[in-house]
Parts: sequence; C-alpha cells; structure tokens
Amino acid sequence: MSMWWSLHLRREAASVPLARRFLLGTMETAGVDPDISYDLSVALSEACANAVEHGGDRRDVGKAGDAGSVPAGDEQSGPTCGQYRVTAYLDGEKCRIEVADSGPGFGSRNTLRTAAQQSAGNSPSPAAHRTGDPSYGRTAVHPPATAESGRGLCLIEELADHVHFGNRPGRGAVVSFDKVLKWREGALLMVS
Repeated sequence: MSMWWSLHLRREAASVPLARRFLLGTMETAGVDPDISYDLSVALSEACANAVEHGGDRRDVGKAGDAGSVPAGDEQSGPTCGQYRVTAYLDGEKCRIEVADSGPGFGSRNTLRTAAQQSAGNSPSPAAHRTGDPSYGRTAVHPPATAESGRGLCLIEELADHVHFGNRPGRGAVVSFDKVLKWREGALLMVS
C-alpha cells in the first residue's frame, strides 16, 4: 500500500507549521517510527520556510487576492505567485517529499556546489553550468559560523537520505528529499 498528498499553500509563515503537522499526522496514522517522522518534519519545515522566504516576489505577499485568486491546480509562474506546493509520497520503504515554489530559483556556484566540489574543491563542469541543467547535482554550502541564517538546506541534507536541489526553468526552485522508513509494529503501510 502507498499513499501521497499534495498541498498548495500561501507563502505565509503560518503555512510552515500547517505542512509540518499534516506530515506528522500522516506519518503517525500510517505507523511510521516517530524518530523518522520527526527528522522528515524538520526537513519539511526548513524547505517550507525557504519557499516562504525566497519563493516569489515579497511585494506580492499579503496583497488582497494575491494567492487566493490562483486556482489550487494552477502552476502559475513568475513574481506574482503567492503560493508554493508540498507533495509527499509514502510507500512501503520510503517517503519522498517535494517542495516547489515560483521564486528566482537557486543561484549558481555562490549558493550551491556539487558534492564532488565540496570534497575536492573543484569547479563545476562548464557544460553543466552553462546549460543550467536543473538535474545538475548540487549540495548546500555551509554558511559562516557567525551567520544568522542559511543553515536550512544543510539541515535538510543531514536529516534525509537523498536530497536534490534544482530549478524549474523560469518557474522557481524545487527541493526534493527522501528517507528510508522504519515502521512501528502493526503499522498500516508495512512493506508487503
């Protein structure tokens, strides 16, 4: 048995705990181990907080009718979109979560670097960088110790088993991550 859900949320701070509670409730009902549920809920909170903060033009948030006028299924892009999407897939062995916004997307080398670069200090492949390949593997760069923010992407990487940061060309950023699940005894979605 497997299940999935998708939420279209306004880019407002109140949406972050809403998404987190929705995920925790789903995990508890399905019988996922509480430690795994907690890790995924913290990672989701960080991804949602980034979508709220960076997922569009801040001038549009809070205007009358900004997100409310966009139909729930509309994949509107551009600076006027005041919402983001959270999708979660649970199956017998893992949970995959995706948070997509319509902001400017991830920056190039200043924000994200490949895992190989971090370990070897190399530059990215010129071809991959030039094409803007959204599947180009990237990983978060740790901020300076004195920074007041910027640790969310690194935290997501630490809490999940696999993470992908990407851009939808002209349509915003996507953070997707997954984690192998552990189940409580008698769980509803046990591996069959």
